[in-house]
Amino acid sequence: MPEASDEYILGLFANAKSKEQAFELLMKKYQRLVYYNARRIVSLHEDANDVVQNVFIKIWNNLDKFRGDSSLKTWITKICVNESLTFIEKKKRMLNLSDDSYTDFLVVSQPETNFISPNEIQQLLQEEILKLPPKQRAVFTMRYYDETPYAEMSKIFDTSESALKASYHFAAEKIKKNLQERLTF
Repeated sequence: MPEASDEYILGLFANAKSKEQAFELLMKKYQRLVYYNARRIVSLHEDANDVVQNVFIKIWNNLDKFRGDSSLKTWITKICVNESLTFIEKKKRMLNLSDDSYTDFLVVSQPETNFISPNEIQQLLQEEILKLPPKQRAVFTMRYYDETPYAEMSKIFDTSESALKASYHFAAEKIKKNLQERLTF
């Protein structure tokens, strides 16, 4: 069965009788995207699942207000990024941790099997990504892993493409520098 188009989903959602069917199609189409974006930002599987649930609740409550200023994918990704960043802030407050302490908490909490690959270099890369500030981590992972265009990210983050390019560049340089220091034998 081919994937439903965004227009079809939005059309079904506009009709009260097919609203739930539309939402099921939307979830089927975007659940992986939302999970992986959330996972890369919040890091832990359980936290990502919480974020995914929050994202889809927000989508359900606000889809009828979607104006179409951007693609549905961009709108959903923006919700996901915002929910992920909010989740991190709430969790830091709940655990009474500073940014650095929270980063240490994430690195220690990360089971080796949850890293991108069992390869040690990949594990080190993941640790360095976790050390980035949450928004910079979101920009870096969206660009590095998903090759999200800067134009699309500018709609997600409500900022200029040049600011995003700078953020990505600074993140990449930080990661490169830290990896070089860690891998010097």
